[in-house]
Amino acid sequence: MGLKTGIVGLPNVGKSTLFNAITKKNILVANYPFATIDPNVGIVNVPDDRLEKLNQIYNPKEVKPATIEFVDIAGIVKGASTGEGLGNKFLSHIRETDAICEVVRCFEDKEITHVEGSVDPIRDIEIINLELALADLEIISNRIDKIKKKAETTKDKETLIELEALTKSKEALEKNIPLRLIEYKKEELLAMKSYNLLTLKPHIYIANISEEDILEENKYVKALKEYAMKENSKVIQVSAKIESELVELDEEDKQQMLKDLGIEKSGLDKLIETTYSLLGLKTYFTCGPQEVKAWTYHDGMNAKECAGIIHSDFEKGFIKAEIIAYEDLITYGNELKVKENGKFRIEGKDYLMQDGDICHFRFNV
Repeated sequence: MGLKTGIVGLPNVGKSTLFNAITKKNILVANYPFATIDPNVGIVNVPDDRLEKLNQIYNPKEVKPATIEFVDIAGIVKGASTGEGLGNKFLSHIRETDAICEVVRCFEDKEITHVEGSVDPIRDIEIINLELALADLEIISNRIDKIKKKAETTKDKETLIELEALTKSKEALEKNIPLRLIEYKKEELLAMKSYNLLTLKPHIYIANISEEDILEENKYVKALKEYAMKENSKVIQVSAKIESELVELDEEDKQQMLKDLGIEKSGLDKLIETTYSLLGLKTYFTCGPQEVKAWTYHDGMNAKECAGIIHSDFEKGFIKAEIIAYEDLITYGNELKVKENGKFRIEGKDYLMQDGDICHFRFNV
């Protein structure tokens, strides 16, 4: 499964600079609104120290990390939901994402124009969040108008569930409550799945700070964290400028720079880690002489479902899964010794995959 994250924010908050850094792409970074009209897409490898150990054990021809796709869209302004600044077009680009990362400016700089005239992270995120809510409200209202009569006359169960979920959602949005804060039944979420509602997606705020504030929480970051806490969202503190410098270095120099700065992880590493945690994502591996590959799955998926991530035929014709726990492989050094010590397992379709499992799927189609 591919993980896709949308990056949004007002113009000139450092969004494209950050995207450029974390994806190593040289995209247009300009100090004026709507510099980015078409979405920029970058695919980034997910860092995982276990891959190097697996590489040493299996010595494959190729090592393939899991990936995360970032979609950077043009800065959103007031009225985006009604098409202001080509907003509707921009918002459509992030409907297919799994999560939304909102870059918020938390630094002063007289040389960089702020579209609202001053630095105020709470005002900025309320502008963005309102536009996302209004875009969702339009979709929901239109759908209610279409199915209300059918639900009332036919009493069709699925239509009634959908109408109830949409009505609940509309009431929340009209009170300016994002849908991710509303409790839904499983069947209600299923009924609304195809609409890809923006405010239902998990939300991460990226506080873009200056180099000087890298080890501190300035007043803007503190205010942002207080706001995020109320809606149970995550905040990551990042300096887009520092990330731009880190991306130019090799791994050894990068680690030295992080050490010199007094920080443990780059902004990209923190963002990926937070996204995985927020979405409940884990990793399993397939290993052999041809390749060692990391696969991303949702926590709680069983062996059969995880087989389907590789190919639908694997799920359709699933027979068994051969499983070795990563820690057991490291302890014993190779698959043969794992088997000799009774740690090699054959699991059925209902086995719940564990993070780090090394798998070989048996199937027949």
